[in-house]
Amino acid sequence: MAGKRFKPSKADRLLDPKRREFISPEQVMTELDVKATDHVADLGAGNGYFTLPLAEVVEKVYAVDIEKQMLDLLRKRASETDGADNIDYVVSSLEQINLPDRVADKAIAAFVIHEVPDLTKAFQEFKRIIKPGQKLLILEWEAIEMDMGPPIDERISSAKMKQIFEENGLEPEVQHFNEAVYAVTATV
Repeated sequence: MAGKRFKPSKADRLLDPKRREFISPEQVMTELDVKATDHVADLGAGNGYFTLPLAEVVEKVYAVDIEKQMLDLLRKRASETDGADNIDYVVSSLEQINLPDRVADKAIAAFVIHEVPDLTKAFQEFKRIIKPGQKLLILEWEAIEMDMGPPIDERISSAKMKQIFEENGLEPEVQHFNEAVYAVTATV
């Protein structure tokens, strides 16, 4: 069962400085091994917590979000940021991503997978848009009680996420950034 979709009216929470204590964009970019020539899909980009830092270091970022309002907030933030003119804004679900095949060198889906109703379709799409031999990184909240993040009944444990990767033909590596946040990566 998928969790509830994040409300754009709460978008300011996504930029709360406390988030950096749990996970910084720099940590994620290191884990994703981004290169200056990369085209990166930020799946569930929201208002750009990862998109804008990525835009500073890679050639192209595809900011994908199901909520146009979130992408509008991102577009506004990007317009106030130097070097953020390399972002394509894509209104799309993750079960049918409005991007061409093999367009991304890397993809990140941060704190959004627990909201996706059909993970099999989503993983098919991830594998379709990422170039062969390149990397997918999914960040999620560990299934523990805490103030930040979704309710515990909407969370996906790192063990379950590893299983989901395996069920979709990927060989996952799990890394805990801290007790609350984990990343699962795989080469597509």
